[in-house]
Amino acid sequence: MFRGNHHHRGFGAHFGPHGKRQWGPFTVEWDVRGEGRGGGGRGGRRRMFGGDELRLVLLKLIEESPRHGYDLIREIETRTGGAYAPSPGVVYPTITMLADMGLIAEQASDDAKKVFAITTAGQAHLTEREEEVEALMERLTAIGTMRSRGDGSPVRRAMGNLRTVLQHRLGDGEVSQETLHAVADFIDEAARKVERL
Repeated sequence: MFRGNHHHRGFGAHFGPHGKRQWGPFTVEWDVRGEGRGGGGRGGRRRMFGGDELRLVLLKLIEESPRHGYDLIREIETRTGGAYAPSPGVVYPTITMLADMGLIAEQASDDAKKVFAITTAGQAHLTEREEEVEALMERLTAIGTMRSRGDGSPVRRAMGNLRTVLQHRLGDGEVSQETLHAVADFIDEAARKVERL
């Protein structure tokens, strides 16, 4: 579930227990149970890949399409049906490592975020480890398939998407009070619509 609590506090993301996170003037709660989750873990955040495995997954996704960090997090979460999304604290250092290794390079973009594309060396690296990469991508697909079989999976996916968007949009600490209230109003309205179903 989720709800907006309009109480004024200093802005920032305060992480609480049991699927509750607080952004400034409102709180978002969600209940994502473990049925069908690859590897388990509350909120789908349990580590699923080793460092080298995650590098290969991110590199493969960048090969498919130039992406920035948030795109990569969102794509993995989408492919697993919301069961897993790597944290920014893991993804961004991995992107930096891939760039330092010469496997990806920043690409010119109108987007304010850094967009990375695969290099020739990166493509060669994926070819060298083709079987391992294929197995890792199949793991993502299998987790998404298992998740979709569980009751309420579309709702869990949507809640995971909401969580990710809120973290991305409101986590930089430079959001106006007007925007915060607008987001809270959207969430409150969604809650009212669900109640009327």
